[in-house]
Amino acid sequence: MRCTRCPRLTEYCRTVARVKKRAYLDWDYWGKPVPALGGPEARLLVLGLAPGAHGSNRTGRMFTGDRSGEFLFRALYDAGFASQPEGRSRDDGLILRDACITAVIRCAPPANKPAPGEILNCREYLERELDALTRVRAVVALGRIAFDQYLTILHKRGAIARRSAFVFGHDREYSTGPGQPVLIGSYHPSQQNTATGKLTAEMLAAVFARARRHLETST
Repeated sequence: MRCTRCPRLTEYCRTVARVKKRAYLDWDYWGKPVPALGGPEARLLVLGLAPGAHGSNRTGRMFTGDRSGEFLFRALYDAGFASQPEGRSRDDGLILRDACITAVIRCAPPANKPAPGEILNCREYLERELDALTRVRAVVALGRIAFDQYLTILHKRGAIARRSAFVFGHDREYSTGPGQPVLIGSYHPSQQNTATGKLTAEMLAAVFARARRHLETST
């Protein structure tokens, strides 16, 4: 991807890739928009917020190379959605099984806080992915922004009548209509949440166990 719709994000990603973090001085940073991970056959869609400055922005793969990814891939592995419990680089052999990971924003934002206009600029890419992922039966939204943005798209398309019926909460499941994917909310596995105990490994595992159960019982 070579998108430059958001000058602030483009400059930030390039700066981080050039200056680097002391622990990764020998890395050749990705430093550009990060594509989704997974194939079009996926029945589970995991929707995050944005790449981490020294995680995905460094490795070029969603949730790879930082603490958020450590939590996420372990939970996916335990639920049978990943071939291994950790992801360190694009060529480490990790394969998603029946799952796809993407994000609301494809470029790392400063302080992990994208501006509303930047979210809007990137929405087209997410909508294209939703159109391509025709087999999805469950969506796990990591964090309130991902939850809200997914609902915004559904409302825009007329799939749901109103958004007020959907209240974000951890491990809450919602129907989005007959034949449509269920939506499951989850706290984001950011270090801020995991270090404070707001989100534990057991809590995140419960979310993907719920998604697994839904896939096993849906047609």
